[in-house]
Amino acid sequence: MADVFALPESGNREREAHAAKLREFELRRKIRQVVVPTDDGKVRQLLRQLGEPVTLFGEREMERRERLKRIIAQRDGEVELDLPTTEQLLSEEVAVQKELFYTEGPDELRAARLALARFSLVRAKGRLLGAKRRREDPEALPVVSDTQATAAAAVRTIVQQSSELGDTRPISHCQFSPDGSSLAACGWGGALALWSVPGCTKRWTAPVPAEGPRLTGVAWHPAATHGSHSAAAVNLASAASDGVARLYNGRGELLRSLEGHTDRLARLGFHPLGRHLATASFDMTWRLWDIETGLSLLEQEGHSRAVYAVAFHPDGSLAGSAGLDAYGRIWDCRTGRSVLLLEGHVKQLLDIDFSPNGYYVVTGSEDHTAKVWDLRKRGCLYTIPAHTSLLSSVRWERTAGHYLLTAGYDCVAKIWNARNFSLLKVLAGHEGKIMGADVSPTGS
Repeated sequence: MADVFALPESGNREREAHAAKLREFELRRKIRQVVVPTDDGKVRQLLRQLGEPVTLFGEREMERRERLKRIIAQRDGEVELDLPTTEQLLSEEVAVQKELFYTEGPDELRAARLALARFSLVRAKGRLLGAKRRREDPEALPVVSDTQATAAAAVRTIVQQSSELGDTRPISHCQFSPDGSSLAACGWGGALALWSVPGCTKRWTAPVPAEGPRLTGVAWHPAATHGSHSAAAVNLASAASDGVARLYNGRGELLRSLEGHTDRLARLGFHPLGRHLATASFDMTWRLWDIETGLSLLEQEGHSRAVYAVAFHPDGSLAGSAGLDAYGRIWDCRTGRSVLLLEGHVKQLLDIDFSPNGYYVVTGSEDHTAKVWDLRKRGCLYTIPAHTSLLSSVRWERTAGHYLLTAGYDCVAKIWNARNFSLLKVLAGHEGKIMGADVSPTGS
């Protein structure tokens, strides 16, 4: 008779863990085979039929759909639901994509779009004429390759100039003034400060209200200068975690608060025309504001997650939005339509920027990469494996787009050649995550 020995406790735990992994693997296989509707209303209806909660606290549409698939897979055929076939779902999605609808807007939006069209057409004409002259008469203007080589050589000589303590909490964003003489920086401590360049002396700090919100973004008005001290002229704008954007004059005095978003703000940016401000929010929309009246002209939907960043084309004709749904979108400011979907990142997008050349767009993502998109080809031109952590900021060099700046949570910033996207310089020195970065508009 053979002796029977009990397995040691560690052996039992390993066997149970192995069995649990096998069950989870089998469950995932079943989940992939489950077909459920994409319409959120139908998903809610099926959950109600199964006796499950229709929604959970903080649950989004995609998460609700995944929960339904898991529930059906776990019950392993014990549910009797009239689920659609794959062909029905595809036809349903095609029908939804072809649907075109319009939302009535205010008369102020119509006037704003007419002004944006006039402004952008003039700037686009000037940019195209310059490109045509360069092509027809290369000797009339500097050779692009020569200026790029000069810019690349200058970048390789960059050294750290100073290090300043800007807030009691992390600095969330920064931006150079249009004339390059000042740097605005904001932080989670609620402080908005203006620093001189290159002296790095603090010029002023905007008053911080008691228990003030965290500041998440800062933007300069395109016509702002350090010498602009008009009490009524808008120089700066800040975004905050309370969902409010605030406008300041050149002395740091609050001029107006823009309220309307239902969730916290992320980044923001002024239109090159100077009359309008765009704000990105966690309420899954971005808004266009009239800075003179404080009116919300446009509430733009299109992302299924929070919108984290928004930027404008140098001509003013297009706007770009970066969403936490891993997609970027290009919008026509003159019609309000989404004209291009930037699809390719596998994780959340955290920044977007247009090149001065007018046809390149760059996006930075949590997937550690920066993607350069060509608007002419309507696709991705190059993927830069830029960092070992998420990218918080991407910025083109402002004069001609000769190089690209990226910054990430791996504590370094990097500069890339815009011609072949080779690495030119690594800017190391920060001891923590880099949350914001910018390039001076003067090219210095």
